[in-house]
Order: sequence, then structure tokens, then C-alpha cells
Amino acid sequence: MTIYLPIAELPVNIFTLLAMGLGVGFISGMFGVGGGFLMTPLLIFLGVSPAVAVASVSTHMAASSFSGTLNYLRRKQVDTQLGFVLLIGGLTGTLGGVLTFMLLRRFGQLDLVIAVSYIVLLSAIGTLMVVESLRALTRRWRGEPPMVKRPGAHPWFLRMPFKMRFRQSRIYVSVIPVLVIGFLIGFLGALMGIGGGFLLVPALIYLLRVPTLTSVGTSLMLTLATMLAAIVMQAVLNQTVDAVLGLILMVGGTIGAQFGTRAGQALKAENLRLLLGLLVLAVGLRVAYDQTRQPADLYSVTINERAR
Repeated sequence: MTIYLPIAELPVNIFTLLAMGLGVGFISGMFGVGGGFLMTPLLIFLGVSPAVAVASVSTHMAASSFSGTLNYLRRKQVDTQLGFVLLIGGLTGTLGGVLTFMLLRRFGQLDLVIAVSYIVLLSAIGTLMVVESLRALTRRWRGEPPMVKRPGAHPWFLRMPFKMRFRQSRIYVSVIPVLVIGFLIGFLGALMGIGGGFLLVPALIYLLRVPTLTSVGTSLMLTLATMLAAIVMQAVLNQTVDAVLGLILMVGGTIGAQFGTRAGQALKAENLRLLLGLLVLAVGLRVAYDQTRQPADLYSVTINERAR
């Protein structure tokens, strides 16, 4: 069954979109990520323009994150206090990302920036997570105790002023790095169409030392808030949100996230981090391959939007 996407200006099979929404929603709930790092490239591979893909994916991430957040809230694995501080920086970063998106699109550099950003971020983060997870699994297989940081051995940026105690996460750190992390997640989410979970979850685990499951739940909460803001800003400032595309992805994403959350609860923390790292790395390598291979059509005609 084929439908026409009005903003993307593209006919697509509705069942293909539903299957994509279900699959990415499952991954979103399982790993605590918005799923945009996977859904945006999939839509681009399908023929949707990067500008529309980035903006429309925000609806899918908001829906799947809402479903996942409810599940983690019921299990009391969401640090609402930490999430609120992250949200302050996240909303500011979202506004900055939408404005940068608008400028890059005006100068015709948006597609290139999105592709390069995906390659660099996904490859780097995926590699780091895989290496760390393999080390943790190796210690477990050898029967060695897990590495435990000494209570006083916090990095310098956690010892900055304006400290705050986050009881759910059992940490006592400065709010400055928390705000900076929130800003970066919001900025990248609006600019690249990613929920930021694949960045936020490792940041909470490795930088702030938040427990893995609490990191996942808190990440979903922040993704929900920043993506709702991104939808409104992209629709008002850039007019690139395809409501039909977003609605179909939302339906699949909401259903898939319910099953993904249950699957994530059953996995051990090391296995969860390893699977997420492999997934992030695989997507980064696929984007790099598509950018370096020779296109089927060496010549194309584009419309300069500034001249219209």
C-alpha cells in the first residue's frame, strides 16, 4: 500500500514505514536512545531528503521515548532531578541547533554537515563503547572483580563549584558539566535528528557515573522533552516536519518501545552497552560507506532555495 508524503514529496510503502518504526522503537526502548541515529539514515536511504528526515524523525523519537519513559518511571529508574537539570541545558541547545540547521540549509551545506557529523560521532562513540564493554566482559569471564573507582577519585570537572546531590543516581557533582552535557545533546538532536541517547547514556555512565539502568531511563526522559521542543521549532522556523511521515513512525515506534523496554530490563549492563556500541558503530560505518562509494548517477540537478 503506497502513500504520498506531502512535505517529503515522495511516494512510499506504508508497511515499510511501520516496520521501520517498530524496529527502531524496539531499539529505542531497549537501549534508552531516541533512535534517531538509526531512523534518520534509514529514511535518507529510502529517498527522503536529509532536511525532512531530520525534522520528521523528532516525532518518532518523542513517541517512542514517551512510551519508554513511562516504563522506567514505573520501575523508579528515572532520576527526575538530574533530568530537570539536563533539560535546562537541553532546551537551550535545541534552540541553537534549530537555528544552525536553518543557516546551513540556507547556504546549501546541510546534507554534508549531517553526513560528516554522523560518521565522526557514531564511529568514535561506537568504538569506545565496544572496547570498554569487551574489557568488562573479559574481566567477568576470567572471574575478576569489576573495576571500582575510589570515592574521591572524581575527574576535575565534577569537582567544579555549584555542586548538587542527585539521590536517585547516588552522585554528588557540579551542575556545570551536567548543563553542558544537556546543551550538547539538545544541539546535536536538533541539528542531526538524533535523540542524543547514544551520546547521553555513555556520558551519564562514564563521565557522571550514573548507574546504567538509571542512565537509560533518564536519557529517555530528556529525549522526550527535547524532541517535543524540536518538533515545534522545526515546524515553525523551517517547515520541514512531514506530519504524515511522523504519524506513521510514531505508531510503530510506540508499540516497538514497549517490547524493547522489557528486553532491556532482562539484559546485564555489560551486554547492554556492548550491543549498543556495536549498533552505533555499524550505522556509522554504513553512512561512511554511502558517502565514499561512487553514486549511480554522477550528475544531478538541484534547486537553489535562496533563489526561489
